[in-house]
Amino acid sequence: MYPAIRFNSLLQESLSMGRTGEAAMAALMRRLRPLATEHPLLRCGGAGDGGYLIPDDLAGLAALFSPGVAETADFEADFAARGIPCFLADHSVDAPPIDSPLFRFEKKNLGPRTTDIDMTLDEWVGRLAPAGDLALQMDIEGAEYAVLLATSPATLRRFRLIVIELHGLHDLWRPGGLAVVNRLADLLLADFDVVHLHPNNCLPAQGQGDLLVPPVLEMTLLRKDRIRQRTPVQSLPHPLDRANVPGFPDYPLPACWLG
Repeated sequence: MYPAIRFNSLLQESLSMGRTGEAAMAALMRRLRPLATEHPLLRCGGAGDGGYLIPDDLAGLAALFSPGVAETADFEADFAARGIPCFLADHSVDAPPIDSPLFRFEKKNLGPRTTDIDMTLDEWVGRLAPAGDLALQMDIEGAEYAVLLATSPATLRRFRLIVIELHGLHDLWRPGGLAVVNRLADLLLADFDVVHLHPNNCLPAQGQGDLLVPPVLEMTLLRKDRIRQRTPVQSLPHPLDRANVPGFPDYPLPACWLG
């Protein structure tokens, strides 16, 4: 697995005892409520873990950047099948599990700073990205917070489409956890809208009362300038959603995330 920068390590400056208030939790859920747009959703990747729903707005994309390879590259293979070059990175493996002439792999992790084994998203994109809009698919086991919060808004705006798997969301019930995710929301929602959410059924939803949080949550975002029509999503799961872990109990996104 991708060696994570643990979510808790980012909370040192803001973590305190106690639980987050229900009003603050509900406010974050409202911020992240998914929107339906003029772009219908399609599924890229396999039927289980590693497959994601994304808006059908791929025409003209110049490249996909995909850190966190591990044991599957079905999502990247679907982009390559559309003729989109794919840049992959993961220090924990020596090569992607499948090969493609459109894959370019680096044995490095993404991190908030450059080290012998880490590179920043700013550095990676600045060094390799061709001209034009990009896509980002990020499943890096908890390192996503530190990586994205260290990335410049200018680099993030290079991406038309972003898919992130958010980990450790059970820590939202601690005030420091909520602060970190709100910081990430501030960064992303300045230029992107959430267009899909899907809980990973590897862990059950946690919370109190009617406010339930999936500890691992897949989130798809589309840059605001690509959207002309916005309507709050009224119900989930989407017909193309699939359980990440076969044999584990599956559950829909808790209704509190839909208002």
